[in-house]
Amino acid sequence: MPKHALRRVMTASVALAGTLALGLTDATAHATPSLDYVALGDSYSAGSGVLPIDLTNLLCLRSTANYPHVIASATGARLKDVTCGAAQTSHFTQAQYPGVAPQVDALSTGTDLVTLTIGGNDNNTFINAITACGSAGVLSGGKGSPCKDRHGTSFVDQIENNTYPALKAALRTVRDKAPNARVAALGYPWITPATADPSCFVKLPVAAGDVPYLRDIQTRLNAVVERAAEETGATYVDFSRVSEGHDACEAPGTRWIEPLLFGHSLVPVHPNALGERRMAEHTMSALGLS
Repeated sequence: MPKHALRRVMTASVALAGTLALGLTDATAHATPSLDYVALGDSYSAGSGVLPIDLTNLLCLRSTANYPHVIASATGARLKDVTCGAAQTSHFTQAQYPGVAPQVDALSTGTDLVTLTIGGNDNNTFINAITACGSAGVLSGGKGSPCKDRHGTSFVDQIENNTYPALKAALRTVRDKAPNARVAALGYPWITPATADPSCFVKLPVAAGDVPYLRDIQTRLNAVVERAAEETGATYVDFSRVSEGHDACEAPGTRWIEPLLFGHSLVPVHPNALGERRMAEHTMSALGLS
């Protein structure tokens, strides 16, 4: 090869190498760093009842297919999952079981993202309301509103008077422990339809007049989660619209929440695998994560 041609080839090679190096440097500079992600919360966060079970802590009945794992898989985040079935807001700062540390102990100044679903177990709101209204529905043959007639505003009073301040305190503690993190407080997807579905009574034995009563209780719970989030600088992830038509009365493949009876999950009245995936997807959309 003539010398002048060889020089042109060498010059072009050097230029190409420089361009590639600059491209790699630019790509590295603009690459999204992996998020340090901590998942907190109760059984809706833990995916209790969804297989497979996380064998590292059987007490918490945590699933490796819960919405935190779906988010981490989709985003490449480094996940520390300390969600635990039956958790209350108090378990953010107190041990729930022997050997299970307070949930906020997982947070640090290096935490980038926190998600949580919490509040439904405070005052035993969910379990007491479902149990009371299910029992009353069976005894009434599905007629009237026996649960509402007996309990009136007691559930929403507890939510306002006890759960709301506890949520604010818990979210402030999260902020103190992870001051640099983006915190997302998720609402609860709908458990019941807006009005009674007679065909659902065998799966969710709640009297016709108590179906909207239960829905109103959940509406109030989600409202205080939203209020507490706004007042502590967290992002509230609202499921009221996207979970409509995916309640426990819907057919398998459509419902996100399993019914009280004849469901397909180990834990009734909780999200199934589809529900956990949809919770993850909507949360990522709300937070602008990809």
